[in-house]
Amino acid sequence: MIKFSFVIQDKQGIHARPAGILVKTAGQFKSAATMHCNNKSADLKRVFAVMSLGVKAGMLVTVQVEGEDEVAAKAAIESCLKSNL
Repeated sequence: MIKFSFVIQDKQGIHARPAGILVKTAGQFKSAATMHCNNKSADLKRVFAVMSLGVKAGMLVTVQVEGEDEVAAKAAIESCLKSNL
C-alpha cells in the first residue's frame, strides 16, 4: 500500500472535468485507489464518488493505492493531480 498527499490548487476544486480525468487515470490500473478528504473516502474509479467528497481549492487530499501495480498507479495519479488540479 502506498499513500501520498496533495493540496488542490485549482480554484474550482475537484469538479466534473478533473474528476473524470482522475477516474480515467485510476481505471487504467488493477490496483484499488481511494481518495480521502473531509473525513470521507471515495473510490477513484467512480466519478460521482470523487465529486461527492466536495474538495475545494486549498484542501489536502490523501490518496491510497493498493495492488499489484500500485507503484505505476501512484505515479500516474500523482502526475494527473499535478497537471489538472
